[in-house]
Amino acid sequence: MYGPIRVAGYLALLVTPAALLLGAARAPPELHTGTVGIPLGVALAGTVVAATEPRRLLRLEGPGLARADAVDAVAVAAAAVVTYGLSVHAGVGPVVAAAVVGLLVGVGLPRIDGSAYCGTFVGMASPALFPSLESVATAGAVAGLAFVATTGAFDGFGGKYGTIALFGCIATAALFDVDYAAAGGLDPRLGPPVVLVAVVAAVATVALRTRGGASSVVASAAVGVVAGVAFPSVLPELGPTLAAVAFCASFVGMSSDERLSAAQIAAAGLLSGLVYLAVAPALAGSGGKLGTTAFVSCLAVAGAVRLSAVGRSHVRRSTQ
Repeated sequence: MYGPIRVAGYLALLVTPAALLLGAARAPPELHTGTVGIPLGVALAGTVVAATEPRRLLRLEGPGLARADAVDAVAVAAAAVVTYGLSVHAGVGPVVAAAVVGLLVGVGLPRIDGSAYCGTFVGMASPALFPSLESVATAGAVAGLAFVATTGAFDGFGGKYGTIALFGCIATAALFDVDYAAAGGLDPRLGPPVVLVAVVAAVATVALRTRGGASSVVASAAVGVVAGVAFPSVLPELGPTLAAVAFCASFVGMSSDERLSAAQIAAAGLLSGLVYLAVAPALAGSGGKLGTTAFVSCLAVAGAVRLSAVGRSHVRRSTQ
């Protein structure tokens, strides 16, 4: 892929999480849940990985834009519209709608499962932000272009697709000059169940991939379907929140072995639960928030691991 396009995609994947974390940090005090310091810590740790990623991109080779890129871009936009229709007009809800579309595409059309799954996250946008299919289609089209531009950047980190989706939603909201939905903070007492569900969902997704033989998209979508149906049925009040948390953490579980070990994915799952609580007031109504939450959590854990390795290396050299 051409250099300028790679640079643009890389920057989009940096600006989008920064916007979410900044929005969480700047939320009114009454909306915070005692997790106000988390966005700063996550950003600092994730910067370590973000700063080293360009060196990896320089080693990648590619022929430039191809017909397959156009197919992927269309798949993102189409999946966004279908998911929004199921979520809003069919009344299925965003988690189940995105997970079902992702599962069907993952099983039936594996060639475009990643791009389509990315589009489903755009389609999770609230009608309070995008009241029409046209606005969702626009956000999907922007995300489709970003999907192509980000090829190679941060591949293997869970939540990348959601970050691309959030970029599409942010850009479209700015284009149409619309306000984000009203949102409140979450009760701090939700912390323990949110973190527990996040860890279990992340680990379950890894198990489906490594032991069940499922693709990353199918594994994540399966967790989303189960959580999206079960939690609201068993816990009518808390269920929708826990379903969203489980779906968010399933994106952490999509991370490749090259990027995060199983133990590190569990740690990132735990962190994603805390970040979920912290960013609740930010960019409300946008699709892709769950994926971006997973993405920054994965980057933060990977960054912390690298910092720890550098520290141990420095200590060994100092004692020699």
